[in-house]
Amino acid sequence: MSIRIGILGYGNLGRGVELAVKSAPDMELVCVFTRRDPATVKIATANIPVVSTTEVEKWTDKIDVLILCGGSATDLPTQTPEYAKLFNVVDSFDTHARIPEHFANVDASAKVAGKVAVISCGWDPGMFSLARVYSNAILPDGNDYTFWGKGVSQGHSDAIRRIKGVKNAKQYTIPVEAALEAVRNGENPELTTRQKHTRECFVVLEEGADAAAVEKEIKEMPNYFADYDTTVHFISEDELLKNHSGMAHGGFVFRSGKTGANKEHNHIIEYSLKLDSNPEFTTSVLIAVARAAYRMNSEGMKGCKTILDIPPAYLSEKSGEELRAHLL
Repeated sequence: MSIRIGILGYGNLGRGVELAVKSAPDMELVCVFTRRDPATVKIATANIPVVSTTEVEKWTDKIDVLILCGGSATDLPTQTPEYAKLFNVVDSFDTHARIPEHFANVDASAKVAGKVAVISCGWDPGMFSLARVYSNAILPDGNDYTFWGKGVSQGHSDAIRRIKGVKNAKQYTIPVEAALEAVRNGENPELTTRQKHTRECFVVLEEGADAAAVEKEIKEMPNYFADYDTTVHFISEDELLKNHSGMAHGGFVFRSGKTGANKEHNHIIEYSLKLDSNPEFTTSVLIAVARAAYRMNSEGMKGCKTILDIPPAYLSEKSGEELRAHLL
């Protein structure tokens, strides 16, 4: 039996989920939900209905996992708790500082409904989170370092686009090269948030918008830009489309640790990602997690989970026998 997947939201993430489902032999797409007029949304898969979000409750017995493709700034904090009352859900909520709050809100809804809701899935939080937990467990005496970029952050770009007066925007996260090399060389530097990354924003304003006010709001935005050296460029929409249409990203997770009777042996664990398409990679993670959410709920689990709560075998479509024979 195929796992029946629904998509809520058809932007970059929604389109990525649609592609990822096609590559999953044990899944099928059954519906796309949108806040827009469904007649205006053209998807790539033939014979799949596009339905208004106002109709979502009619699909509770037709969907095994609903993948939420909204933004972390304003969509997912309300959407995930709401839809976890009706479906097993997966989201990519990526505001690290608010994950405990988001978890609590979603957990309350999912437990009452008897559903599994997996939050904060992607590559960070997500795959990078796993790298941090594994390496901390292996090297308890050490230091963690995470670097993102250079690349386009979907969450930060979306947060800028929500500002009044902004028509479109892209944000690049850029590691500070000297800090990156110091970690890779085993120097164990103590680094502030500002010393590890810079942020560069390319913004298209609505006609008549106050550029100074927009720049101030960007630079002072908590959890996104306030703790970083941030540069804001105001450009035309033509320039944004010509020079900033790509969605590449990536980054590095390090654990630098010591072992030995006198802590004389140094070790560095480095996990890296180099992504041509941030949304397509993120949605590939979402699909694997959707498989796990379905399996966990089928076994009677309920409530909010994160990728840290999922047994690795649950992410794969391969059987236990195949995993042990080929990947262990």
